[in-house]
Amino acid sequence: MDVIEGRDLQVPDAVYAYQLDGKGGITPIDYENKITRDEPCWLHLDYAHSTSAEWLATTPLLPDVVREALSGESTRPRVSRLGDGTMITLRGINFNVDSRPDQLVTFRVYMTDKLIISTRHRKVYSIDEMVNELQSGTGPTGSGGWLVDIADALTNHTSEFIEELHDKIIDLEDALLEQRVPERGQLALMRKQLIVLRRYMTPQRDVFARLASERLVWMSDDDRRRMQEIADRLGRGLDDLDGSIARTAILSDEITTVMADAMNRRTYTMSLMAMVFLPSTFLTGLFGVNLGGIPGSGSPVAFASFCFMLMALVAGVAWWLRRSRWL
Repeated sequence: MDVIEGRDLQVPDAVYAYQLDGKGGITPIDYENKITRDEPCWLHLDYAHSTSAEWLATTPLLPDVVREALSGESTRPRVSRLGDGTMITLRGINFNVDSRPDQLVTFRVYMTDKLIISTRHRKVYSIDEMVNELQSGTGPTGSGGWLVDIADALTNHTSEFIEELHDKIIDLEDALLEQRVPERGQLALMRKQLIVLRRYMTPQRDVFARLASERLVWMSDDDRRRMQEIADRLGRGLDDLDGSIARTAILSDEITTVMADAMNRRTYTMSLMAMVFLPSTFLTGLFGVNLGGIPGSGSPVAFASFCFMLMALVAGVAWWLRRSRWL
């Protein structure tokens, strides 16, 4: 199909429907528009919306194998060449309300030299940032620049989240130096976030590297160079993730050691207290026997003398323990 008619891209519940003007800006897709390579169009859909789902299932602009890929289950990042088009799946940090950042959002896009069809369900904030640039006239001028800007925004958010996790690890390390143990589950959640990022960002780095090496007609040499720089930057972030995962393992061992030391100190203290009062306990038990012949039973000062003797005995045992360096 040499030219795409604007009427073929009319989806009422589309999130965004724009045509790039080649100058860093956008215009709405008009019914009478002619979509060419010089002026590619971008249709951004929520595949959970009924009209969008119906359009994805019936439009002749998409190969059959792409329809399910654009609205199927979430997968790891990947890129596939499908005839004249390219199918790309990417992941981004989740900034939606009531969601954790590590519950990554999925972004899928099918691209040709004149058509960009992207889908998502949960909001992708990197997309909105690029739309703001396009609306201000400072966005990408073509399909290649569009993809590079998306990859750059996704990687920026990932790098910021990795840096945030790195700062949290430093805070935990400082707290442990002061013998302060983090709240239960805090380290486990952080470790989970690191592992999830490692799982999905590794193939995403590979996707960026492959896009930088593929000879796609809608990507210029400058676009490929920028994409390779993004892949390298994400690779450095993955190295930081590996280091952070190793540090959380060390933190876990250190927390176990700190808690074991605290328990040992408490047990040791209780043992010493029992040892201090052991002789006095023996004497009180002995003099508490309800039998005749207990010394001092007829003396009015016997009880006071006995209490004084017990205090002297406790003090003597404590002095002996301290001299022996047990206290």
